[in-house]
Amino acid sequence: MSIPNEALQKILQEIGQKKAFAEQQLAIVKQQMAVKTRENRMLQLTASEVDSLPGDTNVYEGVGKMFVCTPIPDVQKRIASESEEINADMSNLQKKQDYLEKTYENSKQSLEQVLRGGGS
Repeated sequence: MSIPNEALQKILQEIGQKKAFAEQQLAIVKQQMAVKTRENRMLQLTASEVDSLPGDTNVYEGVGKMFVCTPIPDVQKRIASESEEINADMSNLQKKQDYLEKTYENSKQSLEQVLRGGGS
């Protein structure tokens, strides 16, 4: 039982588009993960610097084009909340990456299967 050429071309085109889309989205997710990793590292470095300061040190945070004096505990709370947010984002991005990798592999296998079956 062979598949007509038009139907085979349509199937190949759909699978190819799905594979290309998954590949493109996978590259975007990897780039987003790299950005989040860099942001998390910057937060860790900032936290270690703030932790090493004496408690009575004036700490300034940038707000737009100005700097505002902020107590160290407030800075530490902000860093902790941003770190938690980044970790949640990383978890979501990891799940998305896993899904896209599976989609990509399934599309690749389907494409190979159609090509092997369509050739006979």
